[in-house]
Amino acid sequence: MPVLALLSALFVVGFEQLVQWRFGAAGIVGVLLLTIGVKAKSPAVSSAGAVLLAVLLAGPAL
Repeated sequence: MPVLALLSALFVVGFEQLVQWRFGAAGIVGVLLLTIGVKAKSPAVSSAGAVLLAVLLAGPAL
């Protein structure tokens, strides 16, 4: 069980670093809003995070 928790924590930290490197501070805010919304079971907060990430991803295409 501790190995699974360690691997999960490493994946989350690595993913956050990748998002910050690629999308900057706005990407981290989007990931945090999405995570907090899912954990708090708040559709409004998680939707705001998802929309922010979607805008960041679609930005170069627009």
